[in-house]
Amino acid sequence: MASGETLLMEGDRKTRHLFLIVQGYVKAVSNSADGKVVLLAVRSSGDLIGEFATLDNRPRVATVSTVGPCFLRKISQRDFLEFLERHPDAGRAVYASIVAKLRHATWHRIEFGTSPMPVRVARVLLYLASRYGEPTPDGVLIGSLTQPELAAMIGAREHSVHKILRYMRERDVIATRYGRILVKDGAALSSDAGISEIPPEYGVWPSPPGDSGGN
Repeated sequence: MASGETLLMEGDRKTRHLFLIVQGYVKAVSNSADGKVVLLAVRSSGDLIGEFATLDNRPRVATVSTVGPCFLRKISQRDFLEFLERHPDAGRAVYASIVAKLRHATWHRIEFGTSPMPVRVARVLLYLASRYGEPTPDGVLIGSLTQPELAAMIGAREHSVHKILRYMRERDVIATRYGRILVKDGAALSSDAGISEIPPEYGVWPSPPGDSGGN
């Protein structure tokens, strides 16, 4: 699927399918009471999206759209529920992932929504690097992420994000490579984000990106 395509609509009461993200990124947003669009989550390869309505037959709680080209597998409610019945271990894994999403959503609402733009950019990069980053000898690589896509994830103007990323590059916190972002200094990124880790009660996360753990 191309970038910017809507997969699920907030408030939809009719559809019950879900998606497995095979490759790429999607973002989940919701409309606040004052009319602002709030970023709820970013999901990537291996994640399920839309499973809440599949499991409880309630309306969709967010609008989900692609951020960059994506490859997804659409799964019907019937096929998904039958699979969970046949494979209890898979069912337990799905329920555990839902709990993790809810815990992280709680943290996200508390810490992210009112933060200044540089902090929001740093926290999204920290999130993506911690959750989806690929360790390399030079740092943690966040693949398939352009500056316009990053701006879309946090609801910012592209030129504002460009300035923040340029400042990070000048300090050697990150490097940008053909639509990819390399986190070179995890400690500095954590400092920009104002956090070193997400509290354990809101989800189990690894060490900050680029942190060897022994130095």
